Order: sequence, then structure tokens, then C-alpha cells
Amino acid sequence: MHTEDKGTGMRLPFLTFFTYMHSLNEGSLSLACCIAGGRQLSPEKSLIWGPGLKADVVLPARYFYVQAVDIEGRRFTSSPGENAFQIKITAPEEQFTRVGVQTLDRKDGSFIVRYRMYASYKNLKIEVQAKDRHVAKSPYILKGPVYHENCDCPQEDGSAWLKEMGCPQAILQIQKDLAQFPTVDPDKIAKEIPQRFGQRQSLCHYTIKDNKVYIKTHGEHVGFRIFMDAILLSLSRKVKMPDVEFFVNLGDWPLEKKKSPQDIHPIFSWCGSTDSKDIVMPTYDVTDSVLETMGRVSLDMMSVQANTGPPWEEKNSTAIWRGRDSRKERLELVKMSRKHPEIIDAAFTNFFFFKHDESLYGPIVKHISFFDFFKYKYQINIDGTVAAYRLPYLLAGNSVVLKQDSIYYEHFYNELQPWKHYIPFQSDLSDLLEKLQWAKDHDEEAKNIAKAGQEFARNNLMGDHIFCYYFKLFQEYAKLQVNEPKVRDGMEKVEQPEDDLFPCSCHRKKVKEEL
Repeated sequence: MHTEDKGTGMRLPFLTFFTYMHSLNEGSLSLACCIAGGRQLSPEKSLIWGPGLKADVVLPARYFYVQAVDIEGRRFTSSPGENAFQIKITAPEEQFTRVGVQTLDRKDGSFIVRYRMYASYKNLKIEVQAKDRHVAKSPYILKGPVYHENCDCPQEDGSAWLKEMGCPQAILQIQKDLAQFPTVDPDKIAKEIPQRFGQRQSLCHYTIKDNKVYIKTHGEHVGFRIFMDAILLSLSRKVKMPDVEFFVNLGDWPLEKKKSPQDIHPIFSWCGSTDSKDIVMPTYDVTDSVLETMGRVSLDMMSVQANTGPPWEEKNSTAIWRGRDSRKERLELVKMSRKHPEIIDAAFTNFFFFKHDESLYGPIVKHISFFDFFKYKYQINIDGTVAAYRLPYLLAGNSVVLKQDSIYYEHFYNELQPWKHYIPFQSDLSDLLEKLQWAKDHDEEAKNIAKAGQEFARNNLMGDHIFCYYFKLFQEYAKLQVNEPKVRDGMEKVEQPEDDLFPCSCHRKKVKEEL
């Protein structure tokens, strides 16, 4: 079944349902799915692992991996068939199991199984079968309580939560950003930051106190607070947050200039730059995709992995780019495409910033599905108003990314390496054609760079990694505070959502009441 995003025309494979997982026809289909290319799949030798097998790892969409292995113990490197494995998730003590399940074929012999729980359960049973036989150590019993995303039941011990989640002990970008602020005085910043930046139209002042979220907005254009509100509420349902007071810039550009004549202030932003000292968070785009995974049709890191286009050798050898006219270099790229259409296919889907140039660089073209990008070997990534926030998804595909040198960066750029995870080109595009020719002349090396970029995205940009980053950031920032964060005048409480059809009973709160 497919659903279509009317705004982008994007067709996404999407299967959400309640109660039990579908059952596949047995017999010939079951046998065919287990024999691919003359190799027979071994249910017993195949592998299953991932955070979705742990009861304590609460995510909007939980997930785990299945790796197909043949009877000789060799891993499959191509798909054994999208129906090779049958998944069933049930709550044994319940009459109904309200869980949406989706199996995503990564076409490399591995699968992501993701599931979104719509209620909490005492225990959860996960069965993975192939050819009527259990795979690896299936069935897996998650001994609960197993909480769904909307359950407000925070782990009191932050260190224990970090361990359960498998979070890294230290994150270099966080250390680098916070090193600029030996101490933070909440009383001082509460007064000075609104004075300096309050007229920017997109500033939010947050206090988290006793695991409750409070906010005061500055300016008219603060609609993007919904993303920040959502991640803070989601985190506070999962783990007790430190008491902390901070300011979030909801605009595109970082605010705190490196060469500021005044004392610098700690500002949290979606995007950083080499000219600024803002504290970087995961972008609102990747944050929203994590929170909404399987909740609605949205571009997310898991969906991309199942839609990476044809095998490398069968991809179109033209470079692809689509987007709006938010930077002059994008105009240059379209001009270059007109001159070298056999090398670059670049066109605008919207004119906003350079409307007077539409006759020169138009006509605008229709949006294509993001997944159709991966029919092409070469993905061009050029800044928009700031960093182009599509980079995580481009990396997760099976194409090589050519990335413009830039002063802007997202929270994970510090870990990316040019020539290992992507092919760099000059910010003025002067060597882009040369780099594309290099990629064509060194096809195997380009393929390996694409693979390394894909592995990076898989290992660093999934939902649990995003939650880890946010919590570590607030935890480390809280340690810098020299006095107690306060709920200031004019702040309002950000309420947890109340439209949950299946409220949960938190065992941690029960224990406290009994004491």
C-alpha cells in the first residue's frame, strides 16, 4: 500500500495498522522468499539486533534490524526478497495489540523493522519468522512495562537512561560549543539576551524545572517553537531532565557573532557557522522526522534506507539537484546545468528570493519524489539560506554526495570527513565539473564513498542518536549554570498532549506513591 503526500507528490510505502501483523501466504511464496540467487536463507543463522528489542528504549518508532544469512553462514548482500521475513508483534496479556508495524527492505541483505506503539503493555512479544521457522533467537520477549511514546513515565536517573539508550559518553560538537562558555548565569542571560536579540522576531526563552517545560517567546515569528516544544516534552516523558534555563533561536541564521564587541551569550540554534558561536542542536527538520516517524507521512531516516533506488551500476550517471532559489550559487548551478545537461540535471522548483531572475533561470519544474533522487549516482548538496538540511537523507541513500564547502554546519558535520563520506567542491562551484569528472573516472572509489556516507548516516543519525544528542547537550549545559534556573515572569507552562487514547500507568510514579 502507498500513501501520497499531496504537498510534494511523494509516494511513500507506508503501512500502519492496529491489532495483529499481516500474515503472508504460505507455501510457494514462503519458499521463494528464502532462496535467492541460488542461495538458501537460514532462519537460524540470520541475525537480529537493535534498540527495538529493549523494553527500556522508548522511541516514537522503535526499530530493530534483521540480516539475512544463508545456510553456509554467509551474509546476503542483496535482497532475499521483500517478504523473506514475517513479523508479528503481540502483547500476550492483552486481547488487542495496538502496534503499527512496517518492514523496510534495505536491498543489501538487511531489513529495518520499525513499529509504533499506540498503547503501553506489561510485556511485548516479537516474533520473526522465515519459512515457518523462527529467526535467530525469536521470539523475543520484552519484559515490561513497555511504554509507548505518549506515556509520561520518566527514568529518574539520567545516567541510567543514557546507558539504556547506548548514548556516547561524550559528543565532540557539544564539548566544542560549550567550551566557549566556562559558566552560565541564568539570572544574567534572562535579562541580557532579550535585550540583545529580543527584536529578532524568533527567540524563545525556556526553563525546565522539576521536569516541566516553561516558555516565553520574543517576537512575532515563533511558529517553529512547535518543534522545540515537542522534543522537550518527549524527552521529559522519557527521562528526568536537569533543571536548566536557555534561549533558542528559531531563525535560520546563527545569532552570536564570533567577533561580537559585547560579552557573548549562549544561544541554541539549529545551525552553526564558522563566523558564530551559537550552540548547535539537531535541525528542526530531522527532529520532526524522528518524532513523527510512522505518525504521518514524512521523510525520515528509516524510509530513505528502503528507497535508495537501483543498484549503483544501474543508476543514471547524471548529477541531480532540485530546490528553491535561496542562494546565488544555486543560480550558478542551474546555469551550469543548462550548459552541460549531459552532466548535471539541476532545476528550480520554486522562485522566492530571485523572482526577477525567473525568466533567466526558469521555468520552474514540478517536485519529484525525494526517493527518485536516488535513481542518480551523484547528489549535489548546496547551501540554502544556511546549511541544506537534506544532507542527512542524501547520505542515507545509495548515491555519492558532492557537498559544497561552507561556513555553515549541522550538529553532525564535525564527524563527517571529505573524501571519505562525501566529495567536496569549492563554495563558488569552480571545480564542481572537475569533481564530477573525477567521480566518473573513479567509479569504484565513488561507490565506496557513497557506501561510507550511508554507513555514517545509519550509525549516527537515527532517532535514538538524536535523543541522545539533545539530552547530553542539556545535561552538559546545565552543569555550567552558576545559580538556579527559574520560572520567570511571563513564562507559560508547555503542557503534555492530552489526546492520548490509551493513557498509561507509570510504575515509577506508583512506587513513589507507595513510599
